[in-house]
Amino acid sequence: MKSAITFDTHAAVKELEAAGFSEQQAEVLTRQQSRLIEEELATKRDLKEMEQRITIRLGGMIVALGAFVAAIKFFR
Repeated sequence: MKSAITFDTHAAVKELEAAGFSEQQAEVLTRQQSRLIEEELATKRDLKEMEQRITIRLGGMIVALGAFVAAIKFFR
């Protein structure tokens, strides 16, 4: 689940224009930045959830490996 990230596109356009970008250039750049933030950027919450899933999966693998080793020793 993606967390919301606030990006003030109006302020970004105005700041780029103040730095010498044309209005069209500033709007295109800001749209691209906004798209990247929405589609590609992982938040701290995203990373924490991923860490929890990996921890659970790793724990399951360790339990399965222990059961496998115990079975090998039992059937020798």
